[in-house]
Amino acid sequence: MTPVNILIVDDRPENIITLEALLKRDDIRIFSTTSPNDALKLAWENSISIALVDVQMPEMDGFELVEMLKSNPRTKDILVIFVTAISKEAKYAVKGLNAGAVDYLYKPLDPYITSAKVDAFIQLARSQAEIRQKNEELENFALVVKNCADIICTIDAASLRISNINPAIEKILGYKMHEVLDKSIIDLVIEEEQGNLRTRLGEIIRERSTFSSFEFQFQTFDKNTKWMECRASYRGKNIFINISDISPQKSYMEQLIKSKEAAETARKIKENFLANMSHELRTPISGIIGLTKILRDTPVNEQQHGLLDLLEVSSQSLLGVINDILDISKIEAGKFTIVRSPNNVAEICKAVCDLLKFKADEKNIELLTDIDPDIPESLMVDSLRLNQILMNLLSNAIKFTERGYVKLSVKALQHFDTKCKLEFSVEDTGIGIPENRLSKIFDSFEQAEDDTSVKYGGTGLGLAIVKKLIELKGGELSANSQFGVGSVFKFTNWFALATPEETKVKTPKGVKELNAFKDVKVLVAEDNLVNQFMITKILKDWQAQVEVVNNGKKVLEKLTETDYDIVLMDTHMPEMDGIEAAKTIRINFDEPKRSIPIISLSAAIAEHEQEFAVGSGMNEVLSKPFHPHELHAKMSKLLKIK
Repeated sequence: MTPVNILIVDDRPENIITLEALLKRDDIRIFSTTSPNDALKLAWENSISIALVDVQMPEMDGFELVEMLKSNPRTKDILVIFVTAISKEAKYAVKGLNAGAVDYLYKPLDPYITSAKVDAFIQLARSQAEIRQKNEELENFALVVKNCADIICTIDAASLRISNINPAIEKILGYKMHEVLDKSIIDLVIEEEQGNLRTRLGEIIRERSTFSSFEFQFQTFDKNTKWMECRASYRGKNIFINISDISPQKSYMEQLIKSKEAAETARKIKENFLANMSHELRTPISGIIGLTKILRDTPVNEQQHGLLDLLEVSSQSLLGVINDILDISKIEAGKFTIVRSPNNVAEICKAVCDLLKFKADEKNIELLTDIDPDIPESLMVDSLRLNQILMNLLSNAIKFTERGYVKLSVKALQHFDTKCKLEFSVEDTGIGIPENRLSKIFDSFEQAEDDTSVKYGGTGLGLAIVKKLIELKGGELSANSQFGVGSVFKFTNWFALATPEETKVKTPKGVKELNAFKDVKVLVAEDNLVNQFMITKILKDWQAQVEVVNNGKKVLEKLTETDYDIVLMDTHMPEMDGIEAAKTIRINFDEPKRSIPIISLSAAIAEHEQEFAVGSGMNEVLSKPFHPHELHAKMSKLLKIK
């Protein structure tokens, strides 16, 4: 409990000592002085609640001292008790009360009366202090409510009419305070939502809810609408509601939703474009590569072999560009997956270098390798993606190096029981990269110089794919370069050590001659003439019986008339595509034709398209271009031919 401050003013020290002895207790703090001037100073500095003042004093009597205390705003609320030995006549009592005193104590002091009176005034002083505190709190609350940016109102629970409201109503909804007082809160929302608001408030009243939040559209004075968030609380037959204007947030959310829908539409358009591009480009490339392989099996001279090599290299280069674009799209769409399996990193590096050695030899530059012998033999690695990363980095280095060397280094930075950290480095003595372009080379379609693609070729996608693949694998990529001297690309990554169970792999069997499909009747649905010729040639070389149609409708007609063992069907065809034809076969045909094996020969490689093909009833999906042995394996599996 906070002590009450009491001031004793008497020109005789013995009187002060007597009063201090009578009043001494733990819940009061006594200040005393024999000087009226000092008394004024003590009252100013110490928040005095009660003053016991002697009437007769030299310099300044008690009446004058009290008048001065009451004239000062800081000391005017002090409860003054006069202590006097003069007459008890009414005129003196009136004079003291007029000066501001609340009571008198007469000398000689009665200890019981003195203690009782002082105790009563201590209680009064405490009550007054509490009232002042409450008043200050109420004033502060009123100030907050009055200046609050939100609408704050009190609603009568029985009538739902507004009994109190703050000035924010005018700024937010345009109404004057008196225009909405005693008006139903229901009338402030738009007509379509009035019933819903009435229902919601009814629930709050029935459940006596201490907190409920909801959103409604309110109508402004000028008949516009605003979204408002209401936070309501039921107390004492009233509903207290805080109403915030959330129209900007709603507008922002609507813009976000529209932006998201526009982005989703753009994404779908992009995916459809890429799917169509993939089909339209990969279909003729598939035919070119297939025809190249067929031509190799025919009598050709050495010059023609060279031309076929150039044709195949050109086709594979074009296919590589298409795959780069599709890879970037899949990575950006978050549909790219990393599949780790036990692999030997040193062997992957050697295989990549062996493939690229002829390019280095053509340019008369050295292709060097430095593989740390401490690298564990079997690590969990996505060999396809590591191969892709190294191929891009090394191909780039060879492309931009005219003399000197390109070097691949791999070393183990850290090694623990279950994992190790490897650093891959590709160093070259090539043209280098200007410092102002170094940060941009990892962006899609960006190259070191504007004329790089003219001088050296390429799309500017290789390094962008490398960076994204390394990040997907959890690694870090860095590049250092000096223009005209050379470049060093490094990336680090943690790899888990393969367990003994994971490293148990089957011994690879030697390549055996492909079995014939004697007496197997195959229906081929393909609208591209080159691909028709290529697939027919492959199947006839396997001694299969082949019929060819160019759309899904003709597939259905042929199946109705004739029995076949298997159907090879392109996904994209005119009139009726392969997806629709497969669905029709699976739903409308009778057994055994309903269950005929169907392989989708699709130029689309997007995962969702392949899943869609399987969902429509296709048994297998083979992406164009494909190797003949891949088709043979799938046909053997479905026809159950070993």
